[in-house]
Amino acid sequence: MDGNQILALGLGLEAPWKLIDQHLDTSSSPHQLHLTVEADRGSLFPCPECGQACPAHDYKELFWRHFNFFQHHCFLHARTPRTRCPDHGVKRVNVPWTRKGSDFTLLFEQAAMSLMREMPVLAAARFMDVTDQRLWRMLEYYIQQNLGHWDLSAVKKLALDETASKRGHNYVTIFLDMDRADRPFIFAAPGRGKATVNAFSDFLKQHQGQPEQIIEVVCDMSKAFLSGVDEAMPNAEVTIDWFHVVQIFNKAVDQVRKQERKDGSHSKGVRWAVLKNSDHEELTRHQITALSELPSEDKETGKAWFIKEKLRWIRDVKTPQQARWRLTHFINHARR
Repeated sequence: MDGNQILALGLGLEAPWKLIDQHLDTSSSPHQLHLTVEADRGSLFPCPECGQACPAHDYKELFWRHFNFFQHHCFLHARTPRTRCPDHGVKRVNVPWTRKGSDFTLLFEQAAMSLMREMPVLAAARFMDVTDQRLWRMLEYYIQQNLGHWDLSAVKKLALDETASKRGHNYVTIFLDMDRADRPFIFAAPGRGKATVNAFSDFLKQHQGQPEQIIEVVCDMSKAFLSGVDEAMPNAEVTIDWFHVVQIFNKAVDQVRKQERKDGSHSKGVRWAVLKNSDHEELTRHQITALSELPSEDKETGKAWFIKEKLRWIRDVKTPQQARWRLTHFINHARR
């Protein structure tokens, strides 16, 4: 088996296409391997509109970037025909190693998509030695292709939250399907608040879903989110996610500590200890001592911290009835 046959097998070429030449250009850096593909003379090609076998009308020399051959950049060249179809006229054929309109082979795009799933687009572009704009266009194409087949008619439970990027107020809101353990992400919208909820509602309608089918939404206590959910998803019950509940209590405990610090002193280690659980594995010796002394000091910080710790007591239940009973007692205790 000669070199052309080995490379042809690697490219997956099928009749009427065959590899007729290979050339390694060592004058460029990195070196470039150029592979030339050609169809058998007199071959018929499927019309890109109807698939009817038609003769070639003319040819044009085109080339595509293939993924690297060892450390060398690789390019695939071919005289690509236009067919002369009796029904659809003269059309450029779709060659099997690339998608229409792309300057890359399908194998190159497959490798690029795998990289972009694991790293930032810019990092993938540098690794493959192409501009990130070209990879962004590729990613946009495949996302739109995939979205066209999405069916969200079964989505009933959502989780949503905003996150910021690059320090500052560049927000994006993420929507997850709570019933999907694997790859639950279904939508993202720039910004945060009511507008993003409305954007998701429109997206749901475009993909075989209806806002009325959503029965539960997990989010934080943002008034904009709550208002958006109430208007856009009338049948949804709202669940406040636990992270934000604990976050609010932690902030409240810290506010009490700061206020009390102005009036007196705390034991060493109190500042960070009250923001952790009493059984936290990373508590330092000073923090453990500070927590153990809080009850005897009869200070407001200790009372606030104890209330925060009682949150875990609410969660440790088996039935909704137990949860309601413990929540009622927790609220009464905190008020007292």
